[in-house]
Amino acid sequence: MTQLTRELLDSSGPLLLVPDAVLLPEGVADDHAVVVADGSFRAVGPAGELTRTHPGLHAVRLPGHLLMPGFVDAHHHLTQSFGSALAFGEPSEIFRRVWVPLEGALDEEAAYAAAKLAALEALRGGFTTVTDAGTRADVDVEVVASAARDAGIRCVLGLVCNDITGDPASTAGPSTAGPSTAGDSTAGEPASTAAALERAEKHLARYAGDPLIHASLAVSIPEAATARTLHRTARLAAEAGAIVQIHVNEHLAGVERSLVRHGLRPLEHLHSIGALGPQLLAAHATLLTPRELTLLADTGTAVSYNPVASAWKGNAVAPATAMAERGIRFGLGTDGTRGDGFRLTDAAEFAQRIAYGLATGDSSCGAGWTWLEHATAGGADAVGLGARTGTVAEGLAADFLLVDLATPELALSRDVPWELVRRGNRDQITAVFVGGELRLWRGRPTGWDGPALVRQAAELARAAVEKAPITRVHPTSTAARRGSVAR
Repeated sequence: MTQLTRELLDSSGPLLLVPDAVLLPEGVADDHAVVVADGSFRAVGPAGELTRTHPGLHAVRLPGHLLMPGFVDAHHHLTQSFGSALAFGEPSEIFRRVWVPLEGALDEEAAYAAAKLAALEALRGGFTTVTDAGTRADVDVEVVASAARDAGIRCVLGLVCNDITGDPASTAGPSTAGPSTAGDSTAGEPASTAAALERAEKHLARYAGDPLIHASLAVSIPEAATARTLHRTARLAAEAGAIVQIHVNEHLAGVERSLVRHGLRPLEHLHSIGALGPQLLAAHATLLTPRELTLLADTGTAVSYNPVASAWKGNAVAPATAMAERGIRFGLGTDGTRGDGFRLTDAAEFAQRIAYGLATGDSSCGAGWTWLEHATAGGADAVGLGARTGTVAEGLAADFLLVDLATPELALSRDVPWELVRRGNRDQITAVFVGGELRLWRGRPTGWDGPALVRQAAELARAAVEKAPITRVHPTSTAARRGSVAR
């Protein structure tokens, strides 16, 4: 038996890969193969058929391996990686106390290193696509694009289009914006609004044709933008086939502020100004009424379900099982918590079980396939890339993983989807391909020095955290333990 080596996979020409099984949309297919060429799946089908129809290609046997789609992270903040160790035990709206100050302390070198570090962690966790919700660092967004491109990961890159300066949470009182603010007229338009929309148009055009970077727009929270900007960014994105990312209905405080200002909850407010639709990716959406679920279903709006973020610092768990039942589009996002696709799918099912399943006696909570699908094809659809990635299918980008099934956790599996969700982990990922190129081999990036980046990032992170005016509510776990012992 030929030993699987990096050299067998690291080829500039077409590859005929023959694993033990391939994870297809209809299920796990044994004795299947794929042909990878020019960054895409040229063919997918029975191994015998593909070896006959491609006699010029050497069949690379992958014994004990499953070939599956790469995970899609539907919600990330790449330039926040320096503060990942600051998020534990913090209550909601941590962005005000930690993330905004931290990103404000990043220069170009630090922002690049932070984004590339996050991309490396994502690749190690089996993610082939990350969706960045826009950096608050005072750098050109190309810094983040370069980091993702150099790391070799696909990136849906958000540009923050906020046009309300200062802290939007400090403004009280009902909205005075009339219906005309949601139209296309520019009469009397504030300079900040005109500038935000001009940047948005340029950003959407900037990455046309880029093989790895896909432009998107972003608004931090609905309070951070005028009604006109919320409406126009939605239209611009829809026209460009892109998405707008907005943190929506994540925290009780945000819901209450919206009720005070508009008499509507955040999602209802976005609907009232024409911002809902297939182009909107609502991040978190943890606090939803039955009416708001109907709005999501009726408008085709997508959601990023971020279960680990809910466990670490959110107000609630998004009703993802109900979303799946109602046909609401959604993907799974890390929110920068930890870049591990298998642990994310496990958390997605587990959070539904704890929050909803136990109370109703639902022992399945969507089963394994639900969470695998929404971590791959469903996630790609939610972030606007459903026609490009997320599935092992002819014509789509060759973004995939080789997972070692010959491990104690997976070797005895009788239900591979469930086993991947419950018992899969990133140590079982032998290789990660993005755009048909080998990007990660046994946890190490190909073509660049991962350990050197980690060392550089550690130094830059210490300096950035010391410089930033960060406010944490909780002490470190060691300090907290000393306090509890003292009491």
